[in-house]
Amino acid sequence: MEVLSSRILVRPADPERSRRFYRDVLGLAIYREFGPPDDPGLVFFLGQGFLELSGRSGGAAAETSALWLQVRDLSAEHERLRAAGVEVVRPPRHEPWGLIEMWIEDPDGLPIVLVEIPGDHPLRRDQR
Repeated sequence: MEVLSSRILVRPADPERSRRFYRDVLGLAIYREFGPPDDPGLVFFLGQGFLELSGRSGGAAAETSALWLQVRDLSAEHERLRAAGVEVVRPPRHEPWGLIEMWIEDPDGLPIVLVEIPGDHPLRRDQR
């Protein structure tokens, strides 16, 4: 299988609340907007993939799903998100596998893992 593009689809319970969270609080850049102007679907850049908010769900996010977002400076994101009123579910900590992780949730309870990869971690080294 050759994957040409990828996208995570999120069907929020309250689309406007989720648009504000991903756009204004997390600060994700918008790739495209579609649908009715008063209730648009938004597609955000998500590193090498995309996150699409569209439609509406009737309940909380599935317990088997989570978003994993690599950031350059987790400490700075921690401070910025706390100042924006985001509840930090698990504060930043250095995990046994060598990554620094912090957990938050989107407005519907979808877990979001923010990750910083330290400079000396094997993921940083070119394995070729």
